[in-house]
Amino acid sequence: MTALTDSPRPATAPVLRPHHIPADGLYEGDRVLRRTPDGWQDRPYDLFDVVPQGRTIGAEIRGLDLSRPLSAELRAELNRALVEWKVLFFRSQHLTSAAQREFAANWGELETNPLLATGAEKDVVRFDKGPGAVPTFENVWHTDVTFRERPALGAVLQLREVPPSGGDTMWADMAAAYDNLPSDIKERIDGARAVHDYLPGFARFYSAERLAPLQEEFPPVEHPVVRRHPETGRRMLFVNTSFTTRIVGLPEAESDRLLRLLFQQAHVPEFQVRFRWQPGDVAFWDNRATQHYAVADYAPHRRVAERVAIAGDRPY
Repeated sequence: MTALTDSPRPATAPVLRPHHIPADGLYEGDRVLRRTPDGWQDRPYDLFDVVPQGRTIGAEIRGLDLSRPLSAELRAELNRALVEWKVLFFRSQHLTSAAQREFAANWGELETNPLLATGAEKDVVRFDKGPGAVPTFENVWHTDVTFRERPALGAVLQLREVPPSGGDTMWADMAAAYDNLPSDIKERIDGARAVHDYLPGFARFYSAERLAPLQEEFPPVEHPVVRRHPETGRRMLFVNTSFTTRIVGLPEAESDRLLRLLFQQAHVPEFQVRFRWQPGDVAFWDNRATQHYAVADYAPHRRVAERVAIAGDRPY
């Protein structure tokens, strides 16, 4: 891996710290904060109102009832908003599980994770967190199911029960995370591939007997370290703490060092949006372009959510 140094840089380049692997991000100062790719045509939204929640990621959508069928025109405009803002928020929808599933199905085939508890409706996963619940670790930056050959396109999450305080969810824009890498790191990872495996993400709270039968269904897979968005062509960092285990072709120590550096990019606040839930709120995020983190600061109170995931494509 090319060492990061404090050698002279052009005035427009980031100011790098003198030590090799910063613990709190690659540099301080100005960030490159592009919400859409260069050359993207910004157009107004005609069928709903958009209220930005972050500089590059996150927008509240107002004026829609998600329980009603989507016209082709509305579906197309919502999809454009999803691609441009990466995560969309809808207040006070109070969807039934069936209606939540029907909304998500506008974007394709639905899928479930066999390691997560299902709800009453087909394809709905239920997260019921509170006293006595099975512990899980959603409070880590991750992209859903990257251990699949075709990770999810996106997910629709609704909060059924919200604690009196806490329980927010955060999302990170992984295109911004890539944009702000130094050029020598970009050169290092462009074209590289990494291994993704379900075991690191689930071995902490499931027994070996529960996990072993899934090894044949979900063997380790390789994905590009930098993937292109299938609808915009934009480059995005595509590694995450939960499931990415190593970079192909690098010695273990070098792979670990580079991955630690790349994982830190999701932690930069300028690339994030944070959503404070109310009962009946819905979030719809682009799993190809984001990581997310469920803040676990609400014990001993209960937090109940339901999620529907949309099957995706093979990253390239």
